[in-house]
Amino acid sequence: MSDLNDRNKKIIDEFRANDGRVGGNFEGKTLLLLHTQGAKSGQERINPLACVKDGDRCVVIASKGGAPTHPDWYYNVIANPQVTVEVGTETFQAEASVAEEPERTRLYDKMVEVMPGFEGYRRNTTREIPVIVLIPMK
Repeated sequence: MSDLNDRNKKIIDEFRANDGRVGGNFEGKTLLLLHTQGAKSGQERINPLACVKDGDRCVVIASKGGAPTHPDWYYNVIANPQVTVEVGTETFQAEASVAEEPERTRLYDKMVEVMPGFEGYRRNTTREIPVIVLIPMK
């Protein structure tokens, strides 16, 4: 298992053991677990992601820490936009969509207000970092 997978597993375990709360860089922040279906493998993938709320929607950023490429989970939600979200003690089905301008910038800036490190990610890459909106399915 890679270091990233090991780190994600530890965060996922801590999240589930503490009603959606974790320490470290995410302490006091809203974190969710995004369940996607692998675009190529078809297997379930779970990624812990920082999020902000926008009304009843959850918003996540496909920053990959400012890397020049999108994270794998981004390609999963593009291929299979029906996802499962765990936030706090709640689990629900959602439809993932990529925010378009000007909403994309508004939502990215909203994340920066809560987690300023996302501003550095934006500065450190030449790609436009996608903003993903998770709309609960009723």
